[in-house]
Amino acid sequence: MSLWQDFLTNRGKAIHKWEHYFPIYERHFAGWRNRSLTFLEIGVAKGGSLAMWRRYFGPLARIVGVDVDPRCARHEEGGVFVRVGDQSDKGFLQSVIDEFGAPDIVLDDGSHKMGDIRAAFEFLYPKLPKNGVYMVEDLHTAYWLEYGGGVDAPESFINLAKALIDKLNADHGRGAVPPDAFTRDTFAMSFYDSVVVFEKGQAWRKAATETGGARGGRP
Repeated sequence: MSLWQDFLTNRGKAIHKWEHYFPIYERHFAGWRNRSLTFLEIGVAKGGSLAMWRRYFGPLARIVGVDVDPRCARHEEGGVFVRVGDQSDKGFLQSVIDEFGAPDIVLDDGSHKMGDIRAAFEFLYPKLPKNGVYMVEDLHTAYWLEYGGGVDAPESFINLAKALIDKLNADHGRGAVPPDAFTRDTFAMSFYDSVVVFEKGQAWRKAATETGGARGGRP
């Protein structure tokens, strides 16, 4: 069953997701199904999405949800863990990592406030293992003033992500953009309507290679 079918046939706890997110989830998460992994979702709400991820990723997955609302703790069940705390609190996030290890995938569906999103990303993303995935959704709030956003707002996570495109390509910037850990450890960035995805990975060799064609002057 696809994730979209699971969502449509859900009769358990409530799940609230934008419909166009499901192809994005499948594109970036499908390769992790039935593998041993830790999946961290920021934002628990009514608990339905945690249960959905447990069904989707399979019996080897450990699903961890974090939320500021203590009532969310009731959504714990087999393979699903909930910890109560603020996503912008580095001490809290470190306690989650100390308990469960660094997550393989992070899905930020938390407060949707720019300061909270940035704080969680800056702390958690460097800790993801090689080939980890970090997805931030509901980024339409990056354009809303009441969430700290705005088209030209420097605090907007969309604008932060735009700047990180230059970091991704810094090895080719001829010194204009100094390479850093993000350059070294990020393989790809993907932008969608209201969603940004970061994929960890190292291109240990960046070389333009030509094969085929004429050899020794002969066709």
